[in-house]
Amino acid sequence: MLEQAQALNPRDTIVRSSLEIFYRDGIKGTDVNKVIERAGVSESLFYQNFSSKEDLVLAFLHKRHDIWMAWFSSEVEAKLSQPGAKLEVIADVLQSWFEDPGFRGCAFINTVAEGGKFDSEPFTIAREHKEQLKQFLTGVATKLNHSEPELTAAAAVLVIEGVIVRAQMTGDPHEAYNARLLFQCLNHS
Repeated sequence: MLEQAQALNPRDTIVRSSLEIFYRDGIKGTDVNKVIERAGVSESLFYQNFSSKEDLVLAFLHKRHDIWMAWFSSEVEAKLSQPGAKLEVIADVLQSWFEDPGFRGCAFINTVAEGGKFDSEPFTIAREHKEQLKQFLTGVATKLNHSEPELTAAAAVLVIEGVIVRAQMTGDPHEAYNARLLFQCLNHS
């Protein structure tokens, strides 16, 4: 029942449509009319909910963060619950994402690569996303009894960012194997 009520909310419908289109086609490459059409709302209804495309972009980035972090943390935690699991389970989680036919890299890396200004709100959201990822990984490293969990997390973020870009550039989900090797090295540091 709650899901149905949410589905009727035009703002949510528009944001959900932007999740697919902005991620697939890029923010700069997407005209707001494309999102309006995909959402099946009128232009006036769009502007009742969003003051501008920039306003929608911010909502998109926040929603993408919530969805991705929930998925990633849940998958990593599930794999870490297996006996003997270590940091390299992160590579397995990433590979499952890379194997998705809709994979187009990291929405936050892509946003910054599209030319976001360092002091812009989208750039700030992207930076906060990466900081929250690092905080999550610090918790993982702490649970795994790493002697310097913050240092491990900082290195793990670099591995994750690099392998996401490589998988996007090559189209090869098995780039995650290289990340697995690096995570194994981090287990010994």
